[in-house]
Amino acid sequence: MPERRTVALVTLGCARNEVDSEELAGRLEADGWHLVEDAENADVAVVNTCGFVEAAKKDSVDALLEANDLKGHGRTQAVVAVGCMAERYGKELAEALPEADGVLGFDDYADISDRLQTILNGGIHAAHTPRDRRKLLPISPAERQDAGAAVALPGHGPVDLPEGLAPDSGPRAPLRRRLDGSPVASVKLASGCDRRCSFCAIPSFRGSFISRRPSDVLGETRWLAEQGVKEVMLVSENNTSYGKDLGDIRLLETLLPELAEVEGIERVRVSYLQPAEMRPGLIDVLTSTPNIAPYFDLSFQHSAPGVLRAMRRFGNTEQFLGLLDTIRSKAPQAGVRSNFIVGFPGETADDLAELERFLTAARLDAIGVFGYSDEDGTEAATYENKLDEDVVAERLARVSRLAEELVSQRAEERIGETLTVLVESTGSAAEDEAAYGRAAHQAPETDGQVLFTSGEGLTVGRMVEAKVVGTEGVDLVAEPLPGSLVCTEEAAR
Repeated sequence: MPERRTVALVTLGCARNEVDSEELAGRLEADGWHLVEDAENADVAVVNTCGFVEAAKKDSVDALLEANDLKGHGRTQAVVAVGCMAERYGKELAEALPEADGVLGFDDYADISDRLQTILNGGIHAAHTPRDRRKLLPISPAERQDAGAAVALPGHGPVDLPEGLAPDSGPRAPLRRRLDGSPVASVKLASGCDRRCSFCAIPSFRGSFISRRPSDVLGETRWLAEQGVKEVMLVSENNTSYGKDLGDIRLLETLLPELAEVEGIERVRVSYLQPAEMRPGLIDVLTSTPNIAPYFDLSFQHSAPGVLRAMRRFGNTEQFLGLLDTIRSKAPQAGVRSNFIVGFPGETADDLAELERFLTAARLDAIGVFGYSDEDGTEAATYENKLDEDVVAERLARVSRLAEELVSQRAEERIGETLTVLVESTGSAAEDEAAYGRAAHQAPETDGQVLFTSGEGLTVGRMVEAKVVGTEGVDLVAEPLPGSLVCTEEAAR
């Protein structure tokens, strides 16, 4: 019997890319490929690239070059680029990076097994010519659901597969294969974006906004629960728009309580929320539904009105602070995080001071700060009133220092609070590793975490009550409460 073909998936970028990688893994495993963790043990290394900002693109290129270095020194015979950077640049990336044996776009995902086999056999699959994917779907959201069936939508694979197609799973299995044993997994609500922020290129290569059916989201969540997942994080480019193409802009408010009742799921988290689209009913559901994290990943980007208008966005400092007041009046312990761009074309010293005023008053749990840089094909790249690079760098450093100080202060405010923490690692006393987890106000990767004073009695995947007794920067130090450490056989499972 011939040796099975092996493939490794290397994922960069956001949680949406992680979902896409697990869909690719499901397709490949269903077609007989053996998935391995390390690229050096794979016949083909597939790098799922990020194409968001320059730093992410550089990381993607570095990952492709690192995988290429394995050729000739181990099992690896081919390196293939997929993901946003591959979709966005296509032939241009293939020409600039001959080390990649293939550059595959989203349209290739359904035939990923054949594409990899062709490349592994020494054949060539021509890199695609990039196109504006917004033009592949109707302008009217109501007309997109039927049209979407003919357009490649990564992460929208079918959920009810014939039994046996997805190995080791039942008929509810999605076209997905988990790539790690984490008790947390992301679920894609939608793909694409209809907003036209002047600095963002994502809609051009991810396409217009299209929602997944609620039944698919529920089915995938049930399957993840069967795999031992305790927390699901709902992801898309804009979760507040979920359902608008299904005829119900408030569909998320209906779906969340159903997800919260899925057996085995103990926490549901929603990411990527647009402040201008926040609705009172959505705030109520997020702050009052059991098993729904009172967590608000709000995309503020700035707070000075002039800069926001130039970004093609809405709001100002007072409106944003009013939104935060509303959230905290309903859930005082609610977590809030956001990202901000400094040095945007035309940003004045007064605009920067206005942003600093907002940050100081907002009491955010996590803050990401980015310096503006031109992105190909965006409106902002054509603006004339650009700031010098050294000015952008100085403002980035200044606001980053302020952000670090503010999130540390916010963490200190939580001393004395009792939190429900999902245990993600029990640590290793021999290697001096701390046990840690995350509370409801902390999302994976982007936010801080909870460091336990003791890992005794803790098991990965358990929800435990812990009292915050100290901080380490943005991270919290917490003492597990005695009553929460009773580990029954059922809890351990």
